[in-house]
Amino acid sequence: MTPAKPRRRDAAYRRDVLWIAALIHRLSGIALAVFLPVHFLVLGFALHGEAALDGLLTWTRRPLVKFAEAGLVFLLTVHLLGGVRIMLIEARGWRSGQRNIVITSIAVAALAGAAFLVGA
Repeated sequence: MTPAKPRRRDAAYRRDVLWIAALIHRLSGIALAVFLPVHFLVLGFALHGEAALDGLLTWTRRPLVKFAEAGLVFLLTVHLLGGVRIMLIEARGWRSGQRNIVITSIAVAALAGAAFLVGA
């Protein structure tokens, strides 16, 4: 008797907008958790005097840092809106139109990141 072939799992659900939204929400949360200690380290420069903080602030004016900050604004916005969507599901139950809410949330987050770049 030959051993049975392992069944190939259908991963079609991974292409669904709602699954991708859940993945983005989790990954943005992890990225923000990684960023938080860096943020506290930067705030610590203020304790080392005005010259240390001014040197760091001069470094943050670089274009690559500005793009990274815009990415951070995007992550914060998408994580916030994803969390609000989850709280609404818990409070009001599942409603039709979840996909539209997700797409709108991602668009708003992208606009917030772009607005940060324009304002910077």
